[in-house]
Amino acid sequence: MPESVTIAERSIEMQRSPEFQRLRRTFLTFILPMTVLFLAWYLAYVLIAGYAPDFFATRLGESHITVGLLFGLGQFASTFAITMLYSRWANRVYDPVAEPLAAEMERAQEGER
Repeated sequence: MPESVTIAERSIEMQRSPEFQRLRRTFLTFILPMTVLFLAWYLAYVLIAGYAPDFFATRLGESHITVGLLFGLGQFASTFAITMLYSRWANRVYDPVAEPLAAEMERAQEGER
């Protein structure tokens, strides 16, 4: 890499590289569906709570557990599940591609100093 290339120029060059573009597409193919799914689930929770409170107040059998409580706990459970899925996906798919690109940028930055 020529001495005259700045970090900013190198960053732009990296962003335009096919490897980085592929990494970005890979990221979006996981993140966008997960985000849409979770937001739809959360919106359903909020709308049902607002427009059908009697449904959420429905007790399950003779217990004190209600449908709303289960939906609320489901929000926490889905958050943890998505976090675990993302972590596993990132370790398996994303990081092996991202790490060499990050190392290349770090080497370029060290060369600037």
